[in-house]
Amino acid sequence: QLQASGGGLVQTGGSLRLSCAASGRTFSSYAVGWFRQAPGKEREFVTAISWSGSGTYYADSLKGRFTISRDNAKNTVYLQMNSLKPEDTAVYYCAAERYGGTSSRSDDYDYWGQGTQVTVSS
Repeated sequence: QLQASGGGLVQTGGSLRLSCAASGRTFSSYAVGWFRQAPGKEREFVTAISWSGSGTYYADSLKGRFTISRDNAKNTVYLQMNSLKPEDTAVYYCAAERYGGTSSRSDDYDYWGQGTQVTVSS
């Protein structure tokens, strides 16, 4: 089971750190991806980290503002989001793929969290 948390309301230019915590499985064996879905839009890829932690991949539009990391001892993956913009407003989901790489395809992921709302006010 995956639990995404850390969302909230922030002003433009602010920061948030999302967490994706796993229970019931060895998280260190799983790649984790973050996706987001804004109202009226399709879900889109944000970033992913490989199961080993050695590889990361970002959507081009988010490079430099978002950083993904993992702490396997805590069974948690983090998404640090800086310089937030109103267009970052969305529900953010984390997903896990066993022994995965850094896929941007949602179909590659086996497990999904429930999502956490991020709202950036202008």
